[in-house]
Amino acid sequence: MQEHPPIDRSRPLSRRSGCFPALPYPPLSPGPFYCDRMGGVHFCEGSEGMTLKPWGKVVQAKNHLPPKEVLSMLSSNVKYIGLDVHKEAVAIAVLNSAGKLVMESVVETKASTLLDFLRGLRGELHVTLEEGTWAAWLYDVLRPHVVELVVCNPRRNALLKEGSKSDKVDARKLAELLRSGMLRAVYHGEHGLGILRELARGYLTVGKDQRRVMIRLKALYRSWGITCSGKQVYTPRHREQWLNKITQPGVRRRAELMYQQLDGLSAVRHTVRGELLAESRKHEATKILRQIPLIGPLRATLLLALMQTPHRFRSKRQLWTYSGLAVETHDSAQHRYVDGQLQRSKKPQQVRGLNQNHNHEMKEIFKSTAMSASRCAGPLQDFYEGLLAKGMKPDMARLTLARKIAAITLTLWKKGECFDAEHLKSQSA
Repeated sequence: MQEHPPIDRSRPLSRRSGCFPALPYPPLSPGPFYCDRMGGVHFCEGSEGMTLKPWGKVVQAKNHLPPKEVLSMLSSNVKYIGLDVHKEAVAIAVLNSAGKLVMESVVETKASTLLDFLRGLRGELHVTLEEGTWAAWLYDVLRPHVVELVVCNPRRNALLKEGSKSDKVDARKLAELLRSGMLRAVYHGEHGLGILRELARGYLTVGKDQRRVMIRLKALYRSWGITCSGKQVYTPRHREQWLNKITQPGVRRRAELMYQQLDGLSAVRHTVRGELLAESRKHEATKILRQIPLIGPLRATLLLALMQTPHRFRSKRQLWTYSGLAVETHDSAQHRYVDGQLQRSKKPQQVRGLNQNHNHEMKEIFKSTAMSASRCAGPLQDFYEGLLAKGMKPDMARLTLARKIAAITLTLWKKGECFDAEHLKSQSA
């Protein structure tokens, strides 16, 4: 058996033959701990650390790392939680900062059950769920108990469409998207406008139901070869005249029931409208918005309920995108080499129309205001006619006018100023 040569203890440890060199002191990249040449283990997690010597003595040592960097080093304390919410159960997936799945569970869709689950987790909790029927309720329940809560837009979660689909798989993918910072948040906030928002939602919903019944009523007449146009078919004094054109008893009875449904919805909408306008008088923002020409009490109230606050939009272009007034362009192969020099291609951008993902009620408000302004005398009509005089087509001029109205709305609401026709002379929309 070969004998090892004796160790020369007079030489430093790092130069002795047959021994591993000690870790450098201090380390080039501070980690959770490091060892010095004397065998001490130094911990770096907090503003104050402990130095452990091999003979058991504990010495307090100061750590110069700022608190935010210390928290980022504690990867085990950061949890990314994805919730796939359904009517009776919620699938939950928990990832750590490294993307490793540390927990999966399925709990009942109750506030107490979800809060008990979150209380059983330690560290920073970052939670995400998709916008849907349960989103507003869960946002109010979970927000005070987590560091971050993202209610994401499901239309942008393309990862959920790939591969196998199940509740646990969707929850795990949501957690992974949250950890990667790939989610687009849906705005939830401004709790002081809760009553106004619910009344506006009720008014808009009843209006949609009313228009749906009116369309069905005309479709019924046309299905039996009866031509109808305009609004005369809906008025009470002309109903008997229109009902007499239907010869089939069953079809006539069906039309009578539709008229009854239309009358009921009209009465409900009138009641909700009064309550909505009364609630809007409690907010100062409606007075600012009503200064804009052709923005009446109802439009100002709906703008307040839908936008809630102007500060959620950093610029007018974000408001245009939210309102469906942003122009989408597609471009490719933008650069080329000419005689060894990189030049930008002169090929024009391809305009693909307005953005499709938007708030339809907001677009309806600004479009209807622009249509009315193009026909009514005032500063907005002068702006519209100036665009036509420059050779702009009428439809593009109305779009530009709607964008200008949206920009003025955002500016006045943010600054609390009064409307002035000089706003129309600023940079064009």
